[in-house]
Order: sequence, then C-alpha cells, then structure tokens
Amino acid sequence: MSGDLTLSLREIDRLGVMEQLACGHLKQGDAASQLGLSVRQIKRLLRRYRARGAAGLVSGHKGRPANNRIAAEVRTAALATIRKSYRDFGPTLAHEKLTELDGLSCSRESVRTWMVAEGIWTPRRKGRKESHPPRPRRPCRGELIQIDGSPHDWFEDRGPRCTLIVFIDDATGDLLGLRLFPSETTEAYMTTLRRYLDQHGRPVALYSDRHAIFRDNRSDGDLKITQFGRALETLGIASVHARTPQAKGRVERANQTLQDRLVKELRLEGISDIERANVFLERYRAQYNRRFSVPPKDEVDAHREVLHDAEALDLILSHQESRTVSKDLVVRFENVRYLLTGVGAGHRLKGRKVTLCRRLDGTLAVLWSGKLLDHRVLDVGEQMPPIVDEKSVNEQVDLALKRLRRRRKTIPAPDHPWRQPAVASRPKVA
Repeated sequence: MSGDLTLSLREIDRLGVMEQLACGHLKQGDAASQLGLSVRQIKRLLRRYRARGAAGLVSGHKGRPANNRIAAEVRTAALATIRKSYRDFGPTLAHEKLTELDGLSCSRESVRTWMVAEGIWTPRRKGRKESHPPRPRRPCRGELIQIDGSPHDWFEDRGPRCTLIVFIDDATGDLLGLRLFPSETTEAYMTTLRRYLDQHGRPVALYSDRHAIFRDNRSDGDLKITQFGRALETLGIASVHARTPQAKGRVERANQTLQDRLVKELRLEGISDIERANVFLERYRAQYNRRFSVPPKDEVDAHREVLHDAEALDLILSHQESRTVSKDLVVRFENVRYLLTGVGAGHRLKGRKVTLCRRLDGTLAVLWSGKLLDHRVLDVGEQMPPIVDEKSVNEQVDLALKRLRRRRKTIPAPDHPWRQPAVASRPKVA
C-alpha cells in the first residue's frame, strides 16, 4: 500500500498485540484471548504483520464493493414500482409486495433505506407514551377473545365509510372473526359471532369495551342486560369489559395494523363494496394469521362444542322483547300488530307474556314456553325513526340521502295548465 494508511480501532488493537508477539513479550494463546480469535488466526496475522507490517493487518475488502451488494438495476426497478403502486406503503408492507407480486429479491432494511433516501417515506419519531404494565397472554387458544369495531374509510374514496368487526385470540393473536358492516351495531356483532361459532366453537370469554352494545352504562342503578349480553349468557360465554383501550391492546393494535395494511390490500384487489370485501376477508384473514400469529403456551384448544342447533342459534342471536297478548290474541311489536293463529281457542294465552324474536335475516318468531307460535301481520302502523348512537348516526344520514336521491321530480306534461300562458280576463260586452 502506498500513501497514508488508515486503520480502524480493531486493527489498531491488533497492531499493538502483533508488536508484542513479534518482540516475544506475549504468547500466542494470550494474544488469542485478548483479541477473541483462535490461535490459528493469530498465526496468520503474525505472518502477515512480519511480511507487510501494519498494512498486513488491514482487511483486503476495504474500499471494495461488497460481494452481496444488491445490483443497481434491482434498486432502480424497486423504486420505480414503489412510486407507481406502493407510494403510501410502509417499508415492511412495500417489501412484502415487491417480493410476492413483483418477484424482486431484496431485504426489508434495503427497501427502508431506499425509501428514506428518496424521500418516499419519512420515519416517525416515537414520542414518550404513558406506561401501561403488560398483561401476559392467556395460555390456551380460545380462552379469551378480544372484540372491537373499527370505523374507518376502508375503501378510501371508492366506496362508503364502514366498520370492521374484529375478533382476535388473546393467546395467539390470530384473527378468528373479520367482517365489514355499514356501522357498529348489535346485529353486526351477532352476525360475526354466529360465523365464529360455526367455524371455531364456543370460546370461554369475550373481552370488549364498555359500549352500550355490551353493557348497560346508565347511572340510575336500574341496570338491564343488553341483547348481546343476553345471547352470551344463553350460550355460556363469559363477558369481560375493559376499563381502558390499553387494557385490550391486542385488538387495538390489530385495528391499527389493519387500517394500514387492509386498506392497501383492498385497493390492490380493486374492491370497493362490502359484499366483495367480506369474501376477500376470509382469504386475507389466513394471510394475516400466517404473518403475525404466535404459538400458544399450551397446545390445548379451549373452544367448546356448540350445544344448540342452527334453529336455536338463530333465536338466541336475535333481538328479543317481551309482549303481553291482548284479549283478541294480538301482540304489537315495532308498531306492527300480529295476530296469533293456530292456537285453537287461545284462552290460555290471553294476558300471557310472549317473547318476540327479530332474527338476523329480518324474520320474526313468537315464542311461548319454548314453543314457536304461528302468526300473521294484522296491520302496520307508521314506522318510528330508529334510535341511534354516535357510531351509527352516519349510516342513518346516508340512508336518508339515498331516499332523497331516489325521489323522482314530477315534470308537468307539455299541455298541462301550468304550462299555458296566463290570459287576462276581458270584460263581457252587453
């Protein structure tokens, strides 16, 4: 080597040890211990030092491109694809799509470095967050299922804003239920729970927030069980309510991940409506679980067999209310009068309480002493506006706008009297 010689700190340490070895002040075994090398490597370094001096300790790779360096063509192709299709993707998701869809071989850290250097992605600074002690995961799959609704603009500007209902296993982080609905309602959770029961069985407990769907939060002390709570109690599933969002952090973090990744997946698939999205979600759920699932501490599955048949489940997962039968065997529900039929004289039902069940498919069932009663619509009154909360008010406003748009403007015919010019009345001539 000619000119000035630049040594790294590690090479300076080796130089000092080689000088002591060359002078006989240090044994090769002690030198190997000091530098963390084998005696065989110490002998190689000593030979190079005696032959070339300090220059013999400099790595031969210094100043040369790495053998595993990614080709410039790959970098150029990756950046062009990111700018075209994945501009708002994070480095991790962009790397996954470059590997899966575009067949480009590069590391995630390389993609991150390229995106930062080109100004495509800016790393977010992590601010100081309030400390919350972590809760260990449950040991068995199916012991605790965290549930939540995530209102978001899932279709961006291609479709309406809607809500994603998420069921996630606490032990493994698996998404066990994933469905899109216009808003977060009791029917949305019951529909997702019905699919969950068909696919996995009964979990031990569901962990939710204290939304009015799950818990009666009135302060007057007259607490009543909610429709969803009544269904869980009938099915033998415990209901646990969190005091803070951080307490059910697994489902909250899953919502954040889905709001980033799922939005982009729906965009790549060209999906802009709830029906097609729900078909895609079954496939995406398996993909998500392969990527983020962790093994449980205990291999035992805590899910239990569903003890009710399909017809009973339809009645359990329904909106139920109690009504009193009138003297003429009529009950009123949702401002509609129903006449009970096929009950003979029906004297035993007069003044009795019956249960009316509005199933998820919209049909009505009338129960008394566990038996279904035949009925028919007697008359329909004026429908009252629905009572909504802050999470479903947007859906009701959108429905009202659709009704207004469907109203046709009445255009008068060409010979309509309104289209005739006004003619001043003339006085009659005697």
